[in-house]
Formats: sequence, C-alpha cells, structure tokens
Amino acid sequence: MTTTENTALKEIFDPRRFRSIALELAAIHPAFDARRFLKIALAGLDQLSLMQRLRRTTEALHATLPADYRKAVKILRALAPRIDHGFATLVLPDYVGQYGLDDFDWSMDALKYFTGFGSSEFAVREFLRQDPERALAIMEVWSRDDSDAVRRLASEGCRPRLPWSFRLDAILDNPMLAAPILENLRTDSSLYVRKSVANHLNDVTKSDPDWVLDRLATWPLDNPQAAWIARHALRSLIKAGNPRALAAIGAGGAPEVKISKFAVTPRQVTLGERVTLSFDLASKSTASQRLVIDYKMHYVKKSGATAAKVFKLKELTLEGAQRVSIERSQSIRDFTTRVHYPGRHEIEILVNGQSLARSFFELNCGDA
Repeated sequence: MTTTENTALKEIFDPRRFRSIALELAAIHPAFDARRFLKIALAGLDQLSLMQRLRRTTEALHATLPADYRKAVKILRALAPRIDHGFATLVLPDYVGQYGLDDFDWSMDALKYFTGFGSSEFAVREFLRQDPERALAIMEVWSRDDSDAVRRLASEGCRPRLPWSFRLDAILDNPMLAAPILENLRTDSSLYVRKSVANHLNDVTKSDPDWVLDRLATWPLDNPQAAWIARHALRSLIKAGNPRALAAIGAGGAPEVKISKFAVTPRQVTLGERVTLSFDLASKSTASQRLVIDYKMHYVKKSGATAAKVFKLKELTLEGAQRVSIERSQSIRDFTTRVHYPGRHEIEILVNGQSLARSFFELNCGDA
C-alpha cells in the first residue's frame, strides 16, 4: 500500500465525518453531547493513523453516550444505517469489542447486526480471544445464516492471521476449532464468502500446511465452488512449489517442457521504469500437462543480500507438442512495503515449482 493510499484511507475519519456522526447522534439521542464528542475526536487528529482514528472515534463515543452499555449500543444500532461509508461503520462493532465483553451473547448478536453495514471481523476477535469455544459455537450458527455478510463474518472473523489485527493463537495451535465453520461454507454460493474461506485456509497453510491439505482432500473438489476455494487457499503453497498442493490442482507432475528465448528487458533499469519478461514454452510430451507458471524476483536488500518473492504468471493446460509465448511487464518502483536498492536483480521462471530458466536486470536507483 502506497503512502498516498494510506493518506486517503485516513481521511475516511476526517473532521467532516466526525461532524456528520455528531449530527446524526444528536438527532437520534437529543441528550448527546456533540461538542464534547468533537473535542475528543478531533484532538491531534492529523498525527493519528487510520486504525488510531477508528479507535479514537470509539473512545469519543464511549465518553459521550449513556454509561449503560446496552442503551449505548441501541443508539449505535440506530446510527448504523445513517453512516454513508462502509469502513466508517467499523467503529460500531469496535465499540462492542472494546466495551461489551462482559455481556457476551448480547454483544455477539450486536456484532451480527453491525456486520451487514461494513464488517465486524476485527471486533469479534476480542470475544474469540476471551473465550474461543463459546464464540466459535455462535459463529458456527452464523455460518448457516441466510445473509452472506454474516456467513463471511463466521469465517473472516476467526482467520488466524487477519491483516491489521492480532493473531488468534488458539486457532493457530488447533485449526480444528474452526473446522465446522469452514465445512459449512466449503461450497458456498457467494464469492464474498468463498474468498474469506480461502484466505482463512491460506492463513493456516503458513503454520500447518498438512492440516489444510488433508482437509481439502476430503472436500468434493468436483464441485466448482469447493474447487475455487481450494485453488485460492493453496496459493502460497503453490507458489512455494509444494508437491501436494500442485497435485491438488492437477499440476503435480514434473513438467516436461523446454523454455527458450528467455529475455529480461531492458537489461539496465532505472527506478520507476518497467521491466519485461518474455519466453517461449514448448511441450516435450505427447500428453497434455497442467502447468502453474510463476516467476521469482530476487530483490537486492540494503545489505547487498537478496530476498526472493514469487509472483503468479500463468496457469494453463499445455497440449502435446504445443508451444506458447508468454510475456509479463512489471513496474519497478518503491512502495510502503518495498524499497528497492541498486544492483543485480535475478529472475527465475518456475514451472510446477521447478526453476527452469534464470536471467537478471541491473537496477540503478540514482536518478529516482
């Protein structure tokens, strides 16, 4: 995510948003102290990150809503449809996650309601951390709900490694705790839900790949929805060339192919320019082959050592004696999550996890 994107996200919680929330709350609850809310919410706002602004909003609400927790949440329930931005509604479940742990079941029902306006995926983790089995029992019921937003919450909320949140160690240590939820959703009709299930399983592959592979081996992978989840759940293992993961998507055999005319252009690259990879791939077999083709970029680090990252390139079925030409262009520029350093950047072409060709480009950062 770039600095510009981070700044834009922060502005979800800007002074205009806080004034709008204050006006709506005053309309719902005439005793609401809008002036105090704004004073708390806006103090030092420019220095706060996106998630800090979200939490600041929660704290400002807590300071100005009724002290009775259920009364406060009932007011927030009325506020939910009046907020005109999905991410901004995350403050509503955040309030529940911060102040409702002593009213467990009632709070979980509030999270179910709020998730339809944005998502309660972050807040529900507070309840999972406090009492995993109790929360997961409720979420298993959610996984059979008519609403795809609620079904997604069942899976997304208990992702072991959800971005922007803390890890759920109980599920990392024992993925079976969440298995009933994933089983209920394995052929879900909603892409919104299937993406979450795949991401949940992909999280688990990073610590217990065999558990995921064993679980998927019992799934009806002739079902298109289940097959879609499996393919996306295994993406990290596929990039790493895991034989079982490749076999699960029909690309388990050693590739009988030849790569020729592999070129990386231009050879000398200035930061901000694009580099292009191109090559021909020819079958050496008379039978068709399912192939997963990736490329591995060896980024030069500040120390001069390198760190590799695998990028997806193409998946295809190569018929006997068939030849195809493949090309991919990539921008070489800095991001918040990646800073480039000058030097020789090597690139490998991986087919079913095997490195079959290697070349490089020289990066010059001096003119960036």
